[in-house]
Amino acid sequence: MTDKVTDPRNITAGCEIPSEGYCDQPYLVKTDDGHWLVTMTTGTGEEGDPGQHIITARSSDKGKTWIDRADVEPAKGPEASYSVVFKTPYGRIYCLYNYNGDRVSEVKREDSGVFKRVDSLGSYVFKYSDDNGKTWSAKRYEIPVREFECDRNNVYGGKLRFFWNVGRPITTKDGQALFVLHKVGAMGKGFFAQSEGAFLKSDNILTERNPEKIHFITLPDGDIGLRAPEGGSRVAEEQTVVELSDGSLYCVYRTIDGYPACAYSRDGGHTWTKPDFARYTPDGRKMKHPRAANFVWKCANGKYLYWYHNHGGERFIKNQPEWKPYADRNPAWISGGVEKDGHIIWSQPEILLYDAADQFTRMSYPDLIEDDGYFVTETQKTIARVHAVDASLIEGLWAQFEAPKQTRSGMILELIKPEHGTAYDIPALPALTANPHLWGARGTPAGFSIEISFTASRIAGGTILDNRGDNGKGFALTLNKNGTVKIILNDGRTETSWECDTGLITPGVEHHVTVVVDGSAKIILFVVNGVLCDGGENRQFGWGRMYGGLLDVNAGQLRTPSFNGKVSVVRFYDRALRVSEAIGNYRSE
Repeated sequence: MTDKVTDPRNITAGCEIPSEGYCDQPYLVKTDDGHWLVTMTTGTGEEGDPGQHIITARSSDKGKTWIDRADVEPAKGPEASYSVVFKTPYGRIYCLYNYNGDRVSEVKREDSGVFKRVDSLGSYVFKYSDDNGKTWSAKRYEIPVREFECDRNNVYGGKLRFFWNVGRPITTKDGQALFVLHKVGAMGKGFFAQSEGAFLKSDNILTERNPEKIHFITLPDGDIGLRAPEGGSRVAEEQTVVELSDGSLYCVYRTIDGYPACAYSRDGGHTWTKPDFARYTPDGRKMKHPRAANFVWKCANGKYLYWYHNHGGERFIKNQPEWKPYADRNPAWISGGVEKDGHIIWSQPEILLYDAADQFTRMSYPDLIEDDGYFVTETQKTIARVHAVDASLIEGLWAQFEAPKQTRSGMILELIKPEHGTAYDIPALPALTANPHLWGARGTPAGFSIEISFTASRIAGGTILDNRGDNGKGFALTLNKNGTVKIILNDGRTETSWECDTGLITPGVEHHVTVVVDGSAKIILFVVNGVLCDGGENRQFGWGRMYGGLLDVNAGQLRTPSFNGKVSVVRFYDRALRVSEAIGNYRSE
């Protein structure tokens, strides 16, 4: 029997949201009677199978249990898919979704052949609830959507249009509602072969109670939506949007170029800045993300959160024979944003959720709700859950923009200017696997961290720290000729290693390196000079997975062998530091 999971980042610590098997887009809104209302696309088959439809349920205990399950659309009707919810100031709740009302049974591909999956076409419709989501209007209402160039140029000449939506609607400062739509110009390789973002804006949905009189306009102006940045691919989809304090709009969306794209609108969505790949700062390092949902949320305090997967996706693997789109969605990462000079600047990210038991788990399509704390939903398509998030993790992201603080909690050893060739006693580091000889062996919630400041006189290789014995058990930190620092972990049975991004270590400059060995998530992170490694231009991942059965790496004394340089500080922690803590330590030096 395994122990209870105590790490809130572990997806199994969450509370399951009931479904019919397949489950997608578990999105939340708080109703006027204090319940949470969830909407979900579900069905007894797989994604896109007949019978896919929309359901809702309510919770009075923050997602622990669910009641009042209702069908927005029945399973026996046409495919109804990919719902979002929107609440008006007077309490009415709208549920918007795709509806295959013409019962189209197949769609043509641009590269010949057909798809039998028909859940991303038809009409964009809504139903509404005036009783906090217990029941839904019998009638559905179609939302008019203006034709774009990509519609006219599809294989049907626009007579049949393809689209879907995952983006949360927002209410703008000028009293209007903004909804997101992802138009598809071609079906083919990867299912959606060409896509772009559009918006639907209503100036009276917040107050108009007659659904027949609600106005919608399609944005942006013209007939081309938000596409990938210049030189990018044909894929630009799953846009999400937030409003800044000055009324500007920020939109971020996925591509297959290894990076998410983003754009700003200063006129309510009518026009947008030239799309660019999303960056931590306007002129800074690009953020990395595969073909997966990436969501931006504005919090009650006026700051922002961004869910993404922090690796380069298809750009690095699309030419490999085993390439599969939509992969590598574990773990999920989160970054904190604040406004600066009319833009959002983003913190270095933290792991928000992970599945250590199955690295191929594809958690996605999250939502965020604030209700005396932070809660997120996610789905792996067969299980949807609600997760309570440790508020200190979120607050630590935003604190990266404030005065730095050095972390001493969990520090078990500190060496200032250790001497080359000298051996030091080091307290035992935590084991990386619990219950190794019992069923259900799993990672520990502790792990450990190594922090070191050093200056290399030349990059010629060498060992900086080492405690290994003659049998190889222990750990070592090495400097490599390609300008990287590598951690080697050996429990006497197996060995795991990972290194920071290429070329970060240069001679004659003091570098601050923190290695985080996360025993629970089974992931190794490098934070170099206050920046989390993301793989750069050379590799898909900047973080690495360690062998799931790795035990402990305790061996002999800690040695600082002579290498071409000087070590100024060494610190060991008996826990996995957060990225925010590693950055605080670097900035405090």
